[in-house]
Formats: sequence, C-alpha cells, structure tokens
Amino acid sequence: MKEAVEIGRNPSAEPDLPELMARVARGDQQAFASLYDVVAGPVLGIVRRVLRDRAQSEEVAQEVLVEAWRTAARYRPERGSVMNWVLTLAHQRAVDRVRSVEASAAREHKAALLDRTREYDEVTEQVEARLEREQVRRCLRTLTELQRQSVTLAYYRGLTYREVAELLSLPLGTVKTRLRDGLIRLRDCLGVTA
Repeated sequence: MKEAVEIGRNPSAEPDLPELMARVARGDQQAFASLYDVVAGPVLGIVRRVLRDRAQSEEVAQEVLVEAWRTAARYRPERGSVMNWVLTLAHQRAVDRVRSVEASAAREHKAALLDRTREYDEVTEQVEARLEREQVRRCLRTLTELQRQSVTLAYYRGLTYREVAELLSLPLGTVKTRLRDGLIRLRDCLGVTA
C-alpha cells in the first residue's frame, strides 16, 4: 500500500502549533519565535484586510503578536486551532482599531461643531430682547408726558439731569422729581424688585 503524499508541503517541516503554544505559555522565547514565523503573515493579512492602511496594519499586527505572547496560557485547544485563535485576536484587534478611529473622528467632528456654535442661543436672546423692549415701551406709555421725556432723554440719550432740565426748560429739581417718579412707575410696571 502506498502512503498519501501532500504536494508542496513537507509535513515534517510544519511545527506543531499546539505544542508551540504550550511552550509559549510557559515563557519559551524560542517557541514564540517559531510561532511568530508561522502566524505573522496571516495575522498581517487579516489585519490589512480590515484596516486597509499599511502603517496601522503593521502596528496592530505587532500588538496582536505581543498579545498572543502575553495571553498564550488562555489558549484552549478544545475551542479551535492555534491559527484560528491568533487570527481571531487579530480580527478583533483590527475591528477595535477601526472603531477607535471612527470614535476619535466623531469626537473631533463634534468638538469642531461645538467650537463653531455660539455659547448662547442667539434666537432665544433675540426673542427675549425684543420682548423686553416691547415691555419697556408699554410701560413708558403709562408715564406722564414730562416723565416719559425726562426718562428718555436721561437714559436713552445719556443726558445729565442738568442737560435734561435745560433742554426741557424746567428747573433741575422738577426734572429730578419727574425722573424719580417715572423710574418708580417703570420699576413697578416691569415687575422689578429692588
């Protein structure tokens, strides 16, 4: 009877991966070098298919091989082959990198949007200012003509009491009294508590 021969493969040259993993788990650096020679190419290949960036792929492949060295004791032969275990680590690490890059890009995009948005709601500010102006106008209409003129000249045009008195041809004391009375009525109308 003839023995079956595999073409292109030398069975004696193939290392026993489960045996290598057992030795790597015990800290055998020579066993890890042998394991590395067998799995490094496939690891880089699967990572490269996920990441599509050579530099990142090489970095992640290196991380995977370091992880295989550190966690070799976690390998369980009954759950699958050594190659599948290492390639699963590689795929998971590559997917994690993609997610990390996407999350980082999303954070940067969000930060850029926050930099462009105003610290306050412009529409709300405009509406509130308009409502306040309307309320002040309504309250100004409740004042007497002399009170309204005095308040308008002093607070909206920035004139001093003396300038208001001269402009209205009134004694300074009268202007001060009308301003005080007008401001008290405005305060009450606007609901301002002193």
